[in-house]
Amino acid sequence: KIILPLIIPALAALGVLEFTFIWNDYFWALVLTQGDSVKPITVGLDALRGQWTTSWNLVSAGSVVAALPPVIMFFILQKQFIHGLTFGAVKG
Repeated sequence: KIILPLIIPALAALGVLEFTFIWNDYFWALVLTQGDSVKPITVGLDALRGQWTTSWNLVSAGSVVAALPPVIMFFILQKQFIHGLTFGAVKG
């Protein structure tokens, strides 16, 4: 009754950070995945880079799409962040 309401904002922040770290984990996904059908979008962005030229418009569009899930997760948990910032505030 006391501890859980106090740590919910911290758990929300931890959840967003961990999700972002796992989502952006490029190296492990590159090493451990074998087929193209199971590679995450961060590894797929590397495939858009050519040997001699790079189509930067495709890389930029893919980067925006890859950044959307962490941003959406932050907006979903934004209420918890604001609650954590204002929970201990006192008027004075």
